Amino acid sequence: MLNMAHSFVGFCLFFALLFGHGVVELEASHHVYKNLQTDQSTASANQPYRTGYHFQPPKNWINDPNGPMVYKGLYHLFYQYNPKGAVWGNIVWAHSTSKDLVNWTPHDPAIYPSQPSDINGCWSGSATILPDGKPAILYTGIDPQDKQVQNLAMPKNLSDPYLREWIKSSKNPLMQPTAQNQINASSFRDPTTAWLGPDKKWRLIIGSKIHRQGLAILYKSEDFVHWIQAQSPLHSAKDTGMWECPDFFPVSVRGQNGVDISVNGPFVKHVLKVSLDDTKHEYYTLGSYDIVKDIYTPDKGSVESDSGLRYDYGKFYASKTFFDTAKHRRILWGWINESSSVHDDVKKGWAGVQAIPRKLWLSKSGKQLVQWPIVEIQKLRSNHLRLPSKLLKGGSEIEVSGVTAAQADVDISFKVTDFEKAEVLKPSWTNPQLLCSQQGASVKGGLGPFGLLVLASEGLKENTAVFFRIFKGQNKYVVLMCSDQSRSSLNEDNDKTTYGAFLDVDPEHQYLSLRSLSFHSGELWWRWQSLHHS
Repeated sequence: MLNMAHSFVGFCLFFALLFGHGVVELEASHHVYKNLQTDQSTASANQPYRTGYHFQPPKNWINDPNGPMVYKGLYHLFYQYNPKGAVWGNIVWAHSTSKDLVNWTPHDPAIYPSQPSDINGCWSGSATILPDGKPAILYTGIDPQDKQVQNLAMPKNLSDPYLREWIKSSKNPLMQPTAQNQINASSFRDPTTAWLGPDKKWRLIIGSKIHRQGLAILYKSEDFVHWIQAQSPLHSAKDTGMWECPDFFPVSVRGQNGVDISVNGPFVKHVLKVSLDDTKHEYYTLGSYDIVKDIYTPDKGSVESDSGLRYDYGKFYASKTFFDTAKHRRILWGWINESSSVHDDVKKGWAGVQAIPRKLWLSKSGKQLVQWPIVEIQKLRSNHLRLPSKLLKGGSEIEVSGVTAAQADVDISFKVTDFEKAEVLKPSWTNPQLLCSQQGASVKGGLGPFGLLVLASEGLKENTAVFFRIFKGQNKYVVLMCSDQSRSSLNEDNDKTTYGAFLDVDPEHQYLSLRSLSFHSGELWWRWQSLHHS
């Protein structure tokens, strides 16, 4: 989160122009929901930077989302939690339940150190729903020698929809590094949700590495208790380092519905996502899974590094998806860490939130994933403000009047016309984050920047600029989207990294439609969507 020093005056539309001749114009129309109301809003005079509608416990440190699932009509979210402070350590599996993925009921920690196989910490893992409907959790434990080993826990009372008590297997650890399997004892963690093959054997992967080669180590089991390491990993990639929090799942090539993790065949593609310990970024590839050979092969041309496809180009890590059997969708969770210093985190008494859950599906092109905030978020909207279309001329800034709330949900669409003013995209401009850093919101170009100044203070001393630039590529126009946080806070101890990405959109024939969700602490959640011109 970015701690803001000034009171908010709201949102501004802006369009800056320096290069090119004449007046460049574009059309903008938008909807603003000035407040997002929740039953669990915790922001107050004493805690002005706490979120109002993201998942967040009352205090202390949180990180990775673990084992999200649906059981007896309730959504369950487990997550890494330090019950003793606002810094990482003393990790347990905290647990909350919800009927709508928005309003949550906390429970006692589901898993905490109590066996030799997890006495030094209960780290990340996943939940699997067995064929009889019984949930099972596999998680990484830290043993007395600080080895990373894999453990199993099962519910004590299946009739309890809240699953408030869990029993650990007496056979733990079920998987561990040994001299024979040549696994690094400090690089062997985060088991995935398991899937069933046609041979009725369970399979899962665990993140690891050999030197700089990232690995998805494959294990198989007939009974979910006795696991055998496969001869070859499901997949690996050179020069990527340790793979944390891997996630492997199918997506349908037809429509937006999700599918169960064990589905395979011609009507699905597979996704392998890994979190890179070296860079603290994630990337994913799309590809095919040979269930007989147990090999995953990324599509031709896939980039296997954090320069490749990513769910999110900002603060977003250790993500985990699950199949929502109630609404036939795949939902993505992810952890947002702090931009403030450790000293400030300790002072405010908390650190970290979970990102807004997002529905995930395959794009029509089949070349990337599409995501959007779950529809349940919309029921939090209130105080709807609709502004008619406006023609924005170069150099203009228009305040969206009547919006003073520190949390808001904004939908805005831009229609661009004067493409002849676009600058030529230089061949060396291949890194979107670097390009956004070099050409921030204050650097004027041929066609852009244009977008939103979000959480803007009086006189715009503090603001977060979310904007587009359009360049002329070799065969098409290229859209760059940036989140410039260089002026998001006057606190110089904060991380104010600028983020960016190139968008797969045709601005000549499609609107640029942006949805922005902002909240008290200055963290900005945004997603773009392209809509065809009418």
